[in-house]
Amino acid sequence: MTKFEQEIVKILQEDGRASYKQIAEMLSAGEDKVKAAVEKLEKDGVILKYSAIVADDEFFGDTVQALIEVKVSPMKEKGYDEIAGYVSGFDEVKSLYLMSGAYDLAIFIEAKNLREVARFVSEKLSLINSVQSVATHFILKKYKLSGTTIGAEKERLLIQP
Repeated sequence: MTKFEQEIVKILQEDGRASYKQIAEMLSAGEDKVKAAVEKLEKDGVILKYSAIVADDEFFGDTVQALIEVKVSPMKEKGYDEIAGYVSGFDEVKSLYLMSGAYDLAIFIEAKNLREVARFVSEKLSLINSVQSVATHFILKKYKLSGTTIGAEKERLLIQP
């Protein structure tokens, strides 16, 4: 990826609604050049989608979000990719990462309620032969999301010795 393309991606990560004209002005480039670069980045799969960050989790009604850490045995000749591909096919899965440390996979899911999270773990994850163990953590409150601090008011922390 060129330096020019990297700059475009940084701008779009900060503001996915930035127009070709705005980006061109920021980078002192032609609008057509920016448009061609963005289209190439989309075609090449560098930019997968554009989305909005919503601060209020209750905007769409009550949902439960959880981080599930999963320890797995990598599949012979396929490693973690086969398992990750299978797990990413579940609708509940919003993000999935291969991790270093005590667990191999970090899965972020969203469900309607605690029962659905429990069902996902017991009826989907636990049925995968290579899954050794899981640890489920429920997200209680978000303070920062995708680089954006949530909540207009920022309180000052006073740390006493």
